[in-house]
Amino acid sequence: MKKTVLLVCCSFSILLSKAQDSTSTTSKPQEVAATETGAENKGKFSFSGYIDSYYSGNLNNPRSRSNLGAAGTARVFDQRAGQISLGLVQTKIGYSTDKVDMMLDLTFGPNADLGNYGNVIGPLGQGTTTLAIKQAYINWKTSDKFSIMVGQFGTHIGYEVIDAPVNYNYSLSNLFNNGPFYHTGIKGTYAFSDKASLMLGIVNNVDNWRDNNKAKGIIGQFFFSPVSGWNVYLNGIVSNEANPDSTGKAVKGMYSVFDLTTTYQITEKFYLGLNAAVGSQKEDFQGYAPVKAGTSKWSGVAVYTNYAFTGKFGLGARYEYFDNKDGARGLRNFLGQGTSVNSITLTGNITAADGNLIIKPEFRIDSYAKPAGSNTAESQQFEDSDGKFTKSSQSTLGLAFIYKF
Repeated sequence: MKKTVLLVCCSFSILLSKAQDSTSTTSKPQEVAATETGAENKGKFSFSGYIDSYYSGNLNNPRSRSNLGAAGTARVFDQRAGQISLGLVQTKIGYSTDKVDMMLDLTFGPNADLGNYGNVIGPLGQGTTTLAIKQAYINWKTSDKFSIMVGQFGTHIGYEVIDAPVNYNYSLSNLFNNGPFYHTGIKGTYAFSDKASLMLGIVNNVDNWRDNNKAKGIIGQFFFSPVSGWNVYLNGIVSNEANPDSTGKAVKGMYSVFDLTTTYQITEKFYLGLNAAVGSQKEDFQGYAPVKAGTSKWSGVAVYTNYAFTGKFGLGARYEYFDNKDGARGLRNFLGQGTSVNSITLTGNITAADGNLIIKPEFRIDSYAKPAGSNTAESQQFEDSDGKFTKSSQSTLGLAFIYKF
């Protein structure tokens, strides 16, 4: 791993030197022009964000009113049924010049804890995070082709993001739920053209501002666009996420995820997307031990499609299969075993108030594999109205209101 980190550092140095060389002949005339005209390179502030609120109803009518299932991991944000809930409040502050971008992305509200994985202890105890740093980074544009970002930034892996206005579906997929979510470190991106780029980076670990060991992770992304409207992202991370042993010695426990995300705007109205990922884990993940000894694996695939019937109304569907039979991730059944799930989500998108207000009615069904063996009638994934876990599937109806500014 140390050799790999050194290789990435060398790559940064080579790309940076080439980027600076490529601009050395053009920067001087620009500097002269600025001096002659007295022009100043002033920066520009930006301010944006959103507020979302939702209602979720569960057709199983669980006594606890929970959508989380037996293992408590079936949903990320929309966890409570039978009530109107505040989701997330985001404020994003940016400052940009020709050479540097600065971004401070803050979240507030009940989902701030849930969106800040690995750091769920608020200033007044667990569940009291009223302010969470989702992203805070500096992006240095060394040239028109190469940039370096340092700080805390959202993960490059996956199709969906935390931000409700960006995703077509309101409820988040199991591929998103099982991470990663964000990283703290440094990464460099080189644009070969407007149709291809390469990113490499070094990060502390996954989803935690406290590094649980001294090892560093390697992240990467290759982007290319074969034709207009079709984007392809090949993503990866390799990192030792195992905690040190009882004597403080390092443990070699490798965590890796390799991910394909692709989107295609087939027509002006019809959109298609695909996300497929495979992950593996050896030893524990920051103290969280998998069910299976040795190397555990998980994988998933999700297909997305949406159609815009008018400029103000569209309908989208997501089908997803997630396999965690080895029990490496948090998605487990009533017995604590690894499991698998098929999910179908139908979401409407209605825009109002000059496009700032988005209303999303949604229906979702999750169907889990039944535990093997006899006498498991009350060992299923979801709770019924009597408080017993007799349901292997769950259907929810939701309505979300999102205002972006």
